[in-house]
Amino acid sequence: MSYQKRTALALASALAGTVVLMAAPAAHATVVDVDYKCKTPIGDKQAVSPIDIKAVKSGGGYRLTMSFQKGVSSSPIELGKGAMNPSAVIKVGGADTGQVQVSGPANSAAIPANTPIKISDLSGTYTPKKSGKVDFTAGVLTIKAIGTTTTCTPANNPGPALQLDVTASGGAPQSTSGDGGGQLPKTGPLDSAVALGTLGGTVLLAGAAGVLWLTRRGQGAEAR
Repeated sequence: MSYQKRTALALASALAGTVVLMAAPAAHATVVDVDYKCKTPIGDKQAVSPIDIKAVKSGGGYRLTMSFQKGVSSSPIELGKGAMNPSAVIKVGGADTGQVQVSGPANSAAIPANTPIKISDLSGTYTPKKSGKVDFTAGVLTIKAIGTTTTCTPANNPGPALQLDVTASGGAPQSTSGDGGGQLPKTGPLDSAVALGTLGGTVLLAGAAGVLWLTRRGQGAEAR
């Protein structure tokens, strides 16, 4: 193998390694068990549900989705299709503070009496006011059904289900490594794919330029 080819392969391998490092996600998500204490029209109830919060970049903000893996309450009577409407609060902490209201569709099928009510995915939009690492934690859940309201409050002080590096509109992300730089927020498969594709394009351009330079250098040496 010629010197030019060996050098080109080494350059491509080094740049590929750079892509892997730079494409590492800036979000950390985990499933958190939330112990809900519910105030219902027929008395107090309690249930634990694993909660998952995800974020996808959307314009100048993020689309948050809160998912429940178990039901947290029940009804003494059947709830017909479309009778139950859920909503919740996601608490924002860390570099930014506040809360995000999330809601979801009504039940798509009837819910039998005295069975756990499965909450649909709840979604809402978060727009950063400050840049840096932000935590998202499950807050109060509200269930409205057939003229009644059930309020479920986390009783176990659950930890954040998502931590995200965000950039406020018109601002730059705060450095978390002391080098004055920030990380590009990448929270979902789409963002990672876009970022990886951009970096891949840069690698291809740099690799082509390197091969062209090596080729010209080799031709120049032969001419001499």
